[in-house]
Amino acid sequence: MLPAIQREFVWRPEQICRLFDSLMQGFPFGTFLYWKVSPENSDKFNFYGFVLDYHQRDNRHCPPLPTMPNTALTAVLDGQQRLTALNVGLRGSMTWKLPRLWWNNPKAFPKRHLYLDLLWNAGEEEDEGTEYRFSFRREKETHQRKAASGTAPECWFRVGDVLAMYGGPPMVRWLNQRLDQQFVDHAYETLDRLHSVVRKDHLVAYYEERRQTLDDVVQIFIRMNDGGTPLSHSDLLLSIAVAQWTTHDAREEIHELVDALNRIGLGFSFSKDLVLKAGLMLSDIGSVGFKVDNFNRENMAILEEQWTSIKSALTLTVQLIAGFGFNRATLTAHNAILPVAYYLYRSKRTESFLSHSGHEDDRQRIRGWLIRSLLKSGVWGSGLDTLLTALRNVIREDATQGFPAARLGEEMARRGRELVFNDDEVEELADTEYRSPRVFALLSLIFPFVDPGKLFHVDHIFPVAQFSKRRLRDADVPEQKIEAFRDRANRIGNLQLLPGAVNTEKSAAMPTEWLARAYPDEGRRRSHVRDHLLGTVPDEMTGFVEFYGARRTRLVSEIKRLLGSGGSG
Repeated sequence: MLPAIQREFVWRPEQICRLFDSLMQGFPFGTFLYWKVSPENSDKFNFYGFVLDYHQRDNRHCPPLPTMPNTALTAVLDGQQRLTALNVGLRGSMTWKLPRLWWNNPKAFPKRHLYLDLLWNAGEEEDEGTEYRFSFRREKETHQRKAASGTAPECWFRVGDVLAMYGGPPMVRWLNQRLDQQFVDHAYETLDRLHSVVRKDHLVAYYEERRQTLDDVVQIFIRMNDGGTPLSHSDLLLSIAVAQWTTHDAREEIHELVDALNRIGLGFSFSKDLVLKAGLMLSDIGSVGFKVDNFNRENMAILEEQWTSIKSALTLTVQLIAGFGFNRATLTAHNAILPVAYYLYRSKRTESFLSHSGHEDDRQRIRGWLIRSLLKSGVWGSGLDTLLTALRNVIREDATQGFPAARLGEEMARRGRELVFNDDEVEELADTEYRSPRVFALLSLIFPFVDPGKLFHVDHIFPVAQFSKRRLRDADVPEQKIEAFRDRANRIGNLQLLPGAVNTEKSAAMPTEWLARAYPDEGRRRSHVRDHLLGTVPDEMTGFVEFYGARRTRLVSEIKRLLGSGGSG
């Protein structure tokens, strides 16, 4: 079992594979540190189980265990990642998201188990000294492949199945049922080595810690994990909070909140680091830096006392920015939401703030300030803790009349992070590309009439498929102009925001064709053209560069109007 001070399982699949390869090669396994908890203290602490079936979206956290009074317990202080890796590889599974699929799509998360290719060429070392081919695979990817066309044969064995094999005969039977005789000896050597490592060899060395106070154990844990290992400083600080909260389980509360925030809207990718920093900021604890001094017993008591209100304010904040249309792909700086959260917390806003007409001006001030700060390069970079502390002071002193966007802009300018955009910056924004993380924020600022709370798409006005060299030649674009066309295809002059369903219906249609089909009424068609700053839309691709240049000029004027002063936007 794991004490509450332990962090989550963080190893990647390739790290697990490398661990099993190291064991097969006979490399040292490392030493473990166990905490022996006496029976009289076993119900004083919170403990967790090991992750078994890891799921990147649905099952990332260690499961809480029930209290076990009057029971001698052994908890792992050092070695959790290695033991969990063994657990997952031998008895569990790994599930992570496939690229280019939505996080809410069940097909994006196929389950995989750890397999060993018994016919891998053991005589040659692979990259970085690996000698055995371990891989997390779906079952359909493990069918035996015979050598053909110069490729090596494969024989994938599910590693966990070795637990049911008590000796040589079951292994030989398994191999004879699947392989030609010429491959059995090679495969048996590899399988027998796996069997010895898992069932015979004694590889674990450990020490035991018998002190019974959590403060002592936390100090041991920190000393063992704060010496250049991948353990983050926030993990250590969370361990301190766990040791000092008395009513709530800090670990469970923070992880549950992170998961809940990340499920809002189309999904986000917040971490416990953001929640810990939000706790420091909203509870008015000193500076908002990740310093051990900020996590003393007095401050942690304040944070725990205010935790319920802090949790509500953070949830309201993420609901608000999701309503602005932001998600994991478009919110480019997580810390940008902290001043918003502090304002909502200080002003005691409730869910009515999200939709009540009386709060519309306040919502727009927040939205304008947030978008400005995301578009301005370097705002959320170095010196972040000092900036957040200063912005917190502004909000605390000047938030009686609503979100103080103008005052925040003044304070940021005083610190060299002004939200006013000069001509060069505006020109740069007018060349924003489709793949830029800033493209949604900019488009939503220019075209606020598009309801970003609904599923939206960044749409190419002239379909990107039309910009292949072949299609441009077929459209009679002169050869010397083809690169100019292609250079502009993915820039903001050829982009607009459309509701997802509308964009799907539009597909790869040329703009004049789609406008006529989507807006049979001429008045509505003109309205769309005006609202999206389209101007005169040509029927043919040959007119694209002129269209693009005219629209870019209009976009530059609009961006200057919106971002050329330091107000709320």
